[in-house]
Amino acid sequence: MWTYEGGSDSLTVGGISEDVGVVDEPKRRHPVRRFFGWIVGLLLVALIAVPAAALINVLYAARNDDRTVTDTSIVLGAAQFWGKPSPVLEARLSHAAAVYNEQITPHITTVGGKKSGDKTTEAQAGKDWLVKQGIPRGDITAVPTGRDTLSSLQAVAHVMQAKGWTSATIVTDPAHTARSLAMARALGIDAHGSPTQSGDGSALTFDYVVRETGGLLYFWLVERRDVTQIVNAS
Repeated sequence: MWTYEGGSDSLTVGGISEDVGVVDEPKRRHPVRRFFGWIVGLLLVALIAVPAAALINVLYAARNDDRTVTDTSIVLGAAQFWGKPSPVLEARLSHAAAVYNEQITPHITTVGGKKSGDKTTEAQAGKDWLVKQGIPRGDITAVPTGRDTLSSLQAVAHVMQAKGWTSATIVTDPAHTARSLAMARALGIDAHGSPTQSGDGSALTFDYVVRETGGLLYFWLVERRDVTQIVNAS
């Protein structure tokens, strides 16, 4: 026989009284704490997801040779020495010539300025090299300006807008392709990437990939807000 003694936390069974613990209801987290918990969680996810997305973009663009037909190829500049393209620039020019000969683009645009003391620009050195390879001079446009990727693409975008071109094949090193495409598209260019397949600059080295992943992140988070559309801009 058992009885419960009201007002106490005890149960009597056969004349023996035993304490019975009262189970407390689980406490609910304060709404403010839950809110900040969600915020912290989302920030942690973003800190992992955004750099991962940038890395995936760099690796994918490096491996994706897009042969969509476009108005022109854009050979991004690299060092030249007294009119002679550096091995990195020569690899880009050689790839652009192959893209042209395969009729992917009817035109090649070289771009890049010059440093103090140089007798010519990266763009002109590139054009001269292509002419020597048999590319008609009239099918090459040299844009002799640009100190970095963004300023070079901005200069090309103005030329494209003037010529009525809207699409372009970006020719550069594999690791450099994703950032170049992001910048070109922000400028309104219908951009497709065709990275070099061999030669200097074509290797996906650890430091190059890390550097370009950081560069793409910087463009997304900082530079992008200041870039205005040029091609097809009303």
